[in-house]
Amino acid sequence: MLWYVIKRTILIIPTFIGITLVIFLVVHLAPGDPIRGMIGEMSSKLSPEAYELFKKTYGLDKPILERYIVWLGNFLTFNFGNSFQYGKGVGELILDRLPVTITINIFANLIVLIFGVTIGVLAGIYRGKLFDKVSSVVLFGLYSLFEPWVALMLILVFSINLGIFPIGGFTSINFDQMNFFEKVADVMNHIALPVIVLSYAGIAFVAKIVRTSVIEVSNQEYVKFARALGVDEKTIRRHYILRNSLIPVITIFSTVLPSLIAGSVIIEKIFSLPGIGQLFYSAVFSRDYPVVMGLSAISALLTLISLLIADLLYAVVDPRIRYE
Repeated sequence: MLWYVIKRTILIIPTFIGITLVIFLVVHLAPGDPIRGMIGEMSSKLSPEAYELFKKTYGLDKPILERYIVWLGNFLTFNFGNSFQYGKGVGELILDRLPVTITINIFANLIVLIFGVTIGVLAGIYRGKLFDKVSSVVLFGLYSLFEPWVALMLILVFSINLGIFPIGGFTSINFDQMNFFEKVADVMNHIALPVIVLSYAGIAFVAKIVRTSVIEVSNQEYVKFARALGVDEKTIRRHYILRNSLIPVITIFSTVLPSLIAGSVIIEKIFSLPGIGQLFYSAVFSRDYPVVMGLSAISALLTLISLLIADLLYAVVDPRIRYE
């Protein structure tokens, strides 16, 4: 196991370099001029000398491969550069917006895990019965709904028409004057609709995967043999079926760690949430290379680490799995 972890860890290095190199080339070769985008309307009055000075200041006058090597060296020392758009360090921007994205995604993933696994297990155990049939229809309907449309409908009904939830934002204007419990209630009130939008499709997806896994494990020979020996059904479900049915769930939730950082671009934009997703959205359209590369690289690194953790968890859940 230790040797496997060492090999996988070493393999992360060239994989990360390959991913970031491709992203770097795509971002820097995309149409658009970050200098003129940063200056805005004043770009038409910018002299050629001043334009070249801006390019030199931000390192855009060097060959693209040389720029990548410089960026990679800075990234390895946790120097993500300065944003063209905001004039601040990329690391500082990420830390400022990280609490919003983490808060929303933690609640969304917890809801997906609890309801998705529970519904999937019950549907698999009682397959062919009323609960399985009803849940299958409901889950299929949920999974087919378009997230931006659902977000807009929830805002229209619960924010505009009923006035139950705020239209957008993460906190109220008078947030600083509230006590601790009022602040918690205010944040929960603001993130209720975004969490619903981020979780309903995930619940449907996880439930279907778990249901299939439970049915597949239930038909294994060792489960049938346990029943033939007269083992109690609750014991069979708990020790034989449920535990072995969790392997697909581990694969699905290996994406949780990068999603906590990456956020949801569309949902954060619709609900005006000052999170990482909205930061990435504005950076792409303004050609803010340092922000786009910083967020993309962090997300790629977290994805690689998550896949390694998922592989190790397989062996924890299923003792039959061994890595050499």
